[in-house]
Amino acid sequence: MKLDIKYQERYSRGELLLRSIFGAIYIALPHIFLLIFVSLWGSVLSFISFWIVLFTGKYPQSFFEFQEGLYRWNLRVNARLNNLCDGYPSFGINGTDEFTTLEIPYPERLSRGTLLLRFFFGFIYVILPHGFMLIFRSIASMVLQFLAWWAVLFTANYPQSWHEFNVGTIRWSTRVNVYMSFMTDEYPPFSGKP
Repeated sequence: MKLDIKYQERYSRGELLLRSIFGAIYIALPHIFLLIFVSLWGSVLSFISFWIVLFTGKYPQSFFEFQEGLYRWNLRVNARLNNLCDGYPSFGINGTDEFTTLEIPYPERLSRGTLLLRFFFGFIYVILPHGFMLIFRSIASMVLQFLAWWAVLFTANYPQSWHEFNVGTIRWSTRVNVYMSFMTDEYPPFSGKP
């Protein structure tokens, strides 16, 4: 999986303030409202895909592309709400964006044994250890986001190492979600590195 949020040399202070004051109204509300319904359909497709993979060992490609588009849409919205890039996120699973990239390679075959292992024991061997680590990583990301907000406000520059760390947190979390959605057999590493 390849996930990246492009680092900008300069960030807009005006957009930062606009997102901070009105972002919940003009970004979060319309996108999250639509994402709720699209995510419900994504859950239905995920349920159907589970059974298809169990019996055939293949994830339906059209379902896979829909889920990948859904992850991209979430990434576009999160990147803006976390002030990792400027601009307004495009709507829809087919939306494009110059700042965010997410590519999930389509697996030709998936292991039925791994599928069942995830279904019955995924909470123990994936969710608990990754979730535990991601709690602390997310707290550190929130602190860096708060400090970066002030840095962008006064200098129009987001410290690059902080940006990489915060993007890494999103990357790690997305890897876990993709694995638990049965879209890959590759166990997610305990890292946010590309």
